[in-house]
Amino acid sequence: MIGRLQGTLAQKNPPQVLIDCHGVGYEVDVPMSTFYQLPHLGQAVTLLTHLVVREDAQLLYGFATAAERDAFRQLIKVSGIGPRMALGVLSGMGVADLAQAITLQESGRLVKVPGIGKKTAERLLLELKGKLGADMGTPAQVSSPAQADILQALLALGYNDKDAAAALKALPAEVGVSEGIKLALRALAR
Repeated sequence: MIGRLQGTLAQKNPPQVLIDCHGVGYEVDVPMSTFYQLPHLGQAVTLLTHLVVREDAQLLYGFATAAERDAFRQLIKVSGIGPRMALGVLSGMGVADLAQAITLQESGRLVKVPGIGKKTAERLLLELKGKLGADMGTPAQVSSPAQADILQALLALGYNDKDAAAALKALPAEVGVSEGIKLALRALAR
């Protein structure tokens, strides 16, 4: 199995890249999160990889981080999710966002990814619960059901994980949901 490639970036055609490793060019499909981190053509690049062997092809998938590759491997274990769809999920949302969506069981965030319908999102949440979210952790630590509801509300309103986590930390420990949302929105408006 090919676990890592190190070479020169020869071509970039999303979602595929060509890496020249001492005269041998490897075609590697990458999620957009990895694609945006790639250096300019002709520069050195290192990617962690996952090889998929099928009857008709041998496909190589590359990732900038071990967390992305681990998430990819967990995704392709889910029935009905192939490597292409797993790449689509990782292109549509970061690993931390995916882990948080799984931990908080938010199918709405997964449905926003092209190619993921409601049933597929629910299957992902069910089969990855306790696997992906627990391993990757969540950006915001919630200590009560009220804080989890406040966090979900802020994310639903379009705030990113970092801002929502910062607003959540600033709240009093025993604040109610509606009051907590009001206070968090005031803090975020500044």
